[in-house]
Amino acid sequence: MRAPYGLEIIENCITCPHHEDRLFCNLPQAALQRLSTITSASSYPKGATLFVEGQAGRGVFILCNGRVKLSTSSVDGKTLIVRIAEPGEVLGLPATVTGKPYELTADVLEPAQANFISRADFLNFLREHGEVSLRVAQQLGETYHAAVAEMRSIGLSHSAAEKLAKFLLDWCSSHGDGKGEVRAKLTLTHEEIAQMIGASRETVTRLFSDFKKKQLLQMKGSTLIVRDKLGLERLAND
Repeated sequence: MRAPYGLEIIENCITCPHHEDRLFCNLPQAALQRLSTITSASSYPKGATLFVEGQAGRGVFILCNGRVKLSTSSVDGKTLIVRIAEPGEVLGLPATVTGKPYELTADVLEPAQANFISRADFLNFLREHGEVSLRVAQQLGETYHAAVAEMRSIGLSHSAAEKLAKFLLDWCSSHGDGKGEVRAKLTLTHEEIAQMIGASRETVTRLFSDFKKKQLLQMKGSTLIVRDKLGLERLAND
């Protein structure tokens, strides 16, 4: 069904065309049927906020399509983007499972469908279906490893150039086509990239210009073209 914001709405988990290849959605039929009865489908425009850091954990959001940035902020207003969530992920898991406030803010980067399940319904769902509990534990583990990798990259990198090179290589690994010249859609702004690598927007803009001059990469609209992957790898491992 076509919905606002140009989205193709996935009406329930049973008929979802992606349920075979997504971690949380690839569940036994009985679990999928139960999931469809406790899930509320919603679509969101770019810039919408699903939940805010410090807000009471009221439930989880299953991201069906679109992307969501997960960030944390300091008291002086500085923001660090922890990661970009992709379709198939369940957002707000730690807060919903533990009963603590959401530890991050979730902002929609592009029109998205994120289906909501209340905390009470979700916890009952976990009690009823052990397979789902295993999937939740798996995603929590993957989230933990991603957070450690992010801390390692930001905390142990020696320069902003090294951080940006690592970010671009990781982004291309996840989003690139991997054929010939590496190409990947990069719709993040310089400010958002800066918030992901712990640098200033001015530094990111300067480094992009420097990387282009060195023929390491090229930007065509929102398409990132890596011309010298080995050169970027050398920078990332300085």
